[in-house]
Amino acid sequence: RLAAEQAEQQRVAEEAARLAAEQAEQQRVAEEAARLAAEQVQTEQPKPVILKEQERPTKEGFFSRLKRSLVKTRQNLGSGFLSLFSGKKIDDDLFDELEEQLLVADVGVDTTRKIISSLTAHASRKELKDAEALYAKLKEEMSGILTKVDKPLDIEGKTPYVILMVGVNGVGKTTTIGKLARQFQAQGKSVMLAAGDTFRAAAVEQLQVWGERNHIPVVAQHTGADPASVIFDAIQSAKAKGVDVLIADTAGRLQNKSHLMEELKKIVRVMKKLDENAPHEIMLTLDASTGQNAISQAKLFHEAVGLTGISLTKLDGTAKGGVIFAIADQFEIPIRYIGVGEGIEDLRPFKADDFIEALFARED
Repeated sequence: RLAAEQAEQQRVAEEAARLAAEQAEQQRVAEEAARLAAEQVQTEQPKPVILKEQERPTKEGFFSRLKRSLVKTRQNLGSGFLSLFSGKKIDDDLFDELEEQLLVADVGVDTTRKIISSLTAHASRKELKDAEALYAKLKEEMSGILTKVDKPLDIEGKTPYVILMVGVNGVGKTTTIGKLARQFQAQGKSVMLAAGDTFRAAAVEQLQVWGERNHIPVVAQHTGADPASVIFDAIQSAKAKGVDVLIADTAGRLQNKSHLMEELKKIVRVMKKLDENAPHEIMLTLDASTGQNAISQAKLFHEAVGLTGISLTKLDGTAKGGVIFAIADQFEIPIRYIGVGEGIEDLRPFKADDFIEALFARED
């Protein structure tokens, strides 16, 4: 009987120990979940970027800034090819090295293959006598890719001209809206903003602060409101007030991709009830520093709503600027603006020639 009692006590003790271990594990899992949730909230709610007012730079001033902002990308692309080519003969080894360098710079597999096959075809026809000629041909090839997407945004002829801004959280979408609004204002246009990212209070606040500071009306509703209804109200208001440009922000949570894409489709449908030609521009904001991730984002949004333009931000400070070639080549969607810094003037209409010249600029 004693032995049976001892065995029972032993079993009870083991059961208690197991329960304690389970509780400790549950506690650990809960703490880990809380930590991850806190991190997610932090990443999903980027601090509002305070835009620096700047004096309008001269053309030369901007070109120098563009050159400076592309310094990291240029290490792998453009003038960075010079060190690769110098004193080498044109052979398979050189093409292999070039291919590797293009891939490292995030030009992407398909676009890199196109560039290499075009160059090897020229080389096999003996059209390239030395590495210098290859460098010039490479510049021409890369220029050709960007020239196709060099189509500035034309907001004339529609009142209001409605721009629907899409993109994932954290790429600089709300900041880009603010900079665009300020630039349109500087051109003498009246602007209105619609706070269609109703899921993040921070996004709505950021637009409202921006609107107050620049005397731009912002149409907003409570957190969690129907984004399509906010944007519907904004279009009605813009029409009634004769506003020139309406820019609508949208959510960018990718946790539930299909839900987000359906929501964007609904917004477009609702817009068309008020103006069958709206939105006149569906602009995707992409962060150049995300490299190949930017490609999958472009594909996702383009399939859902049919993009008409792209703004590529954060080109300064990244070595992945080569992704602009992959985006241009794969989608042939006009690149409207590039962002090369935090100032309002650092969001610039994209000009392929300027970009190529800055990229291939040889160091003095």
